[in-house]
Parts: sequence; structure tokens; C-alpha cells
Amino acid sequence: MKYKLIILLMIVIWVLMINRLYNISIKSNFYYERLAKENVEQSSKIKPTRGEILDRENNLLASNKIGFSLAIKPRLKINSKQFNEILALIKKSFSNIDIDLLKKVYKKKNSPYNHKYIQVIDFIPYEDMLRVYPVLSLNSDIKIDAATKRYYPYGKYMAHIIGYIGKANQKDIKKDEIVKIVGKVGKAGLEKYYNKVLQGEPGERVVKVNAYNKELKVLKYIPPKGNRNLKLSVDAHLQKFIYDTLEDENRSAVVIVMKTSGEILAAVSTPSYDPNLFVDGISSKDWKKIQNNLEHPFTNKLVHALYPPGSTIKMGDALAVSKVAGNYILKHEFCRGYIHIGKSKHKFRCWSHWGHGDVDLRKAIRESCDVFFYDKALGIGIDNLSKGLNSIGLGVRTGVDLPREYKGVVPTKEWKQKRYKQPWYKGETAIAAIGQGYTNVSVMQIARYTAFLATGYLVTPHFATQIDGKPYVEKSKKVWFDPNIFNIVRSGMYDVCNNRRGTAYRALHKMPIVIAGKTGTAQVTSISQDVKRRAKESELEYFHRSHAWLTTFAPFNDPKYVVTVLVEHGGHGGSTAGPIAAKIYRWMYQKGYFGEMITPRLLKDIY
Repeated sequence: MKYKLIILLMIVIWVLMINRLYNISIKSNFYYERLAKENVEQSSKIKPTRGEILDRENNLLASNKIGFSLAIKPRLKINSKQFNEILALIKKSFSNIDIDLLKKVYKKKNSPYNHKYIQVIDFIPYEDMLRVYPVLSLNSDIKIDAATKRYYPYGKYMAHIIGYIGKANQKDIKKDEIVKIVGKVGKAGLEKYYNKVLQGEPGERVVKVNAYNKELKVLKYIPPKGNRNLKLSVDAHLQKFIYDTLEDENRSAVVIVMKTSGEILAAVSTPSYDPNLFVDGISSKDWKKIQNNLEHPFTNKLVHALYPPGSTIKMGDALAVSKVAGNYILKHEFCRGYIHIGKSKHKFRCWSHWGHGDVDLRKAIRESCDVFFYDKALGIGIDNLSKGLNSIGLGVRTGVDLPREYKGVVPTKEWKQKRYKQPWYKGETAIAAIGQGYTNVSVMQIARYTAFLATGYLVTPHFATQIDGKPYVEKSKKVWFDPNIFNIVRSGMYDVCNNRRGTAYRALHKMPIVIAGKTGTAQVTSISQDVKRRAKESELEYFHRSHAWLTTFAPFNDPKYVVTVLVEHGGHGGSTAGPIAAKIYRWMYQKGYFGEMITPRLLKDIY
């Protein structure tokens, strides 16, 4: 036993000695060899120029301002005369520079083993550097390099599409090593979604230096791969026109104008913010101003806000019912202003107190009869209704090229049990059929669903048309429904805008093109059974008013464009969202989107 312990002890000692020998002779050799090499060779990564973002007419939506960065020689003592003279020269050259902050940056990055100049100012505008460049460039302790700064020419108009870039944090760097080199990363919008493309790939420069860190020879140079541009389908002029229209009317709204192929021409979310504030880091004052705005300008309402769809869901209801029960959707219903479910005395009311009388599918869509869709949804049940709505793009992500798109909710029995640990009630099926209750979707989903109603194809909405010179590949799929029922649904949408009893007739019947659509008035607060007379929307407090929807496509016989409008707390879809959609169509017609010249009578109504 004693011998075994001695042998074991000797083995442990030998292992420790071998490990120590490895560290001294091999591992340390690599370390010191690398340090020695760095005294002779210096390698530096070259930042690529971030790609620009352009609209369909090559207007710049995200560009790079040209300027300079400034770096100071490493391994200087903070309080030395040499260092203080450098600071004094920089302060004299640029009066707005915070010298104390510059000191902190230098101190943090400085070390005895650092042979690279330490960047202390990321960006100095070209015009500011031009007047002092001759003096600064002669100082060997200062290094001046070309630099760029992101700039968004359209500011608030494009904020929710383009997004912005900001300084990279540790989480960003962990995800992508290139981010550590470029120092900036897309934080929102297309800047984030296409960050890997836009940021490019860094180059490398290896030089030979002497003991005084003076460059003697360039040993290797690999150019960076930058300027990977992104071209969009967006029309900047249309985007600005819509935003200004909403701002003039003091409306918080979301508007999407899209080709039936999925190309997005405009996507406006108001109110907005200036993305230029975030490029160098937003001030606490500006951030509080954005955060304290109750209408949430920082939220990208195109994909990050969910709303009850109201009556815009009714065409989807009809198709979902037809998929399960065939011609049952064509059966007439009688609307007397409400229904009862079973023996309950609770009234599920139609928006029309007097009712609509005998109602078929086309009339139900034209006049937005709630009772018709209550009955049909109850006939197939919530799970079948939900499955049908999912199949045409509601309650599912659209696939649009914006980050973190919300899925929304089109409820099922399983969903409610999982979320609330409660059973599903038939009354909730009736409420879901008119786009209320638990049902919440994004405006992007409604625009996509409308494009489907126009063509029969479920497309993927997208902003990009060219990514680094390569065309975007459009995606779509045919979703089959009975052609006869599909045509009746579309005819009902035609009536909404062109029949005197249609809910959007007043706003959209006198147009240069034939439009089809559907209005929606989505309640945000419930109405008690005791209330005999509903209050007018204008009589309610602002945040208790219903959301106003209108989703449309045109021309009716050859659908090319979708215009979807949601006005937050706007009241009735026809009276509030209708005039906005009309202005957009008139503008598009006047600009040649429909291939004809506008008549003088219509021209005066545009602005």
C-alpha cells in the first residue's frame, strides 16, 4: 500500500512538471512570439462602407455622410505633457469636443501591449476637418482616417420601414464578429433585417513597423467588401404624401399600399420619430419625449401592433364556412337586429338596431350584417373558422422583411384553454365572427389577406426588390375556394364601394378607377346589455372610440393595388378611413399608377 502511494505521488509530480514545462517552452513561446511579431508587423481590419438603401426611383433613404475619424498614438501617459498637448490641439481644432470623455475613451483602450492608434472620435464632418487638416496631419501622434456616418434623408417619413443603426453592444458582437469591427449594427427595420448584407465584409491591412512604431512597408492588403446596397419597392413621394395627409388630419394611423404581387409601395405608421437621433446615441431628453407619447411613436405599428379586425374579417368568415359546409354560406338569414344563443337572454346585437331583414352573402358583405355571420360561424364552430382564416393569412406571420413580426391571434378552443385555463363558449364564436373578442391581427396581415381576396393568391409582402444587385424572389401560393362563392364575396366588396347601400359608398364611388373593399369598426370597449342607444363615436372619450378600418383593392376587374387604412380610435371605417383611401387612390391615379391621365374634376380633389 505504501509503495502504491509513493508511485501515485511520483506520477502526480511528473504530470505537474510536464504541464509546467509545456507552458514555459511551448505555450508561452507562442504568446511571446506573437508579441514580438506585433513589434514588427501590425495587422488592422478595414471597415467596409455600409450599403445604402434606395427607393424604387433610386432616391436615397439611408446614406453615408463622408467625414473622418481621429485616433491618438498608444501607450502615452494620461497626465504627460505630450498627451496634454495633443488634447489641447484637438480642443483648439474642434471646440465642441468633450475632452474629459475623450480622455476616458483613451484610458479604457490604452495598454502596454497595444501598438495600434486608439480611436477617440468616431466621426468629424468633412467641412469641420477640412480647415484644420493641414495642422493635425503633421502631428505624428494623431492619426486621421476616412469615416462615414449613417444619415436618413427622409427622417420620420421612413423610420418604421428603414429603422436605424446604433452602437453595437456585447450581445450584438456575440452574434456576429464583424459587428465588433464595424462598431455599428442595425437596431430596427430593414437596417436590422438586412444587417448582414448591408454591413459588408471587412478587409485587412498588414504593415511592417520599426521600434518607433513607424510604418515601413505594406506586407498585405485585402480590400473590404462594402457598398452592398438595398433597393426597395417603396415610392418615397407616395410615402411622404400619406404621412403628411395623416398629420394634417391629426390622425394616429397605419396605412399600407401594396401591389397584389406583394411589393410594398408605402407603409406609414404615425406618429413617427427621427431615426437620425439614434445613430450616435439618443439623448435622455429626446428618449423621454418619445417614451411619454401615449400614441407610441416608437412602436412599429406595421408589424408590432395588433388590432381587432372588426368587419374586415367577414369575407374570410364566408370562405372559411364554404370550405367546411359548402353552399351553407349561400343560405339566407333573417336579421332582426340581434340573435339569442340557446336559452340565454343575452342579445348578440347587429350594428343596425333595426336589423337588415332577409340577408344573403352579397348583401351581408355590402351592408356588413353581423347577424348573418353570427349564424354562419356558429354553424361550423370556432376551430373550423380559425383554420379557414389561418389558411388565408390571418393570425399567421406574413413573412414580410421586417424583424420580429408579431403573429397575432385568431383563437381556438385549445388556444383559450392554454392561455386562460378556461373552456370555450359559443357566444365567443359569435364575437370572433365579427372580428372582436380575442381576435387580434396586424395591418400587414389585413393587407396581405386583401391581396388574396383580389387575386386568389396568398403573397409574401416585401420591401426589397434588389439585395446587393440580386433580384428579390417573390413568393406566392394559390389557395383554392369555390369560384362561385369567391366571386360573390368579391361582388360584395364591389358593392361596399359602389352600391348606394355600401358602407364605403360615400367616400369611394366617385373615383377614376373602380374600387372594391370592406369597412370595419372595431370596438375597443364592450357595450353593456343595459344600453338601449349606443353613444356616437364622437361622444366617447378618445381612447374608448373604435378603430376605423378600410381595406380595398383596385381596379376591380384587374386588381393591381391594395390600400389598407387603419385609423386608431377613428370611429367608423367608411367615414374616417374612406376619405384617406380616396386621397391615396387619386394621388396614385394622377401619378400614372393606373396608366391614365386624370381628369381636371378629380385633380382638384387630390390636395
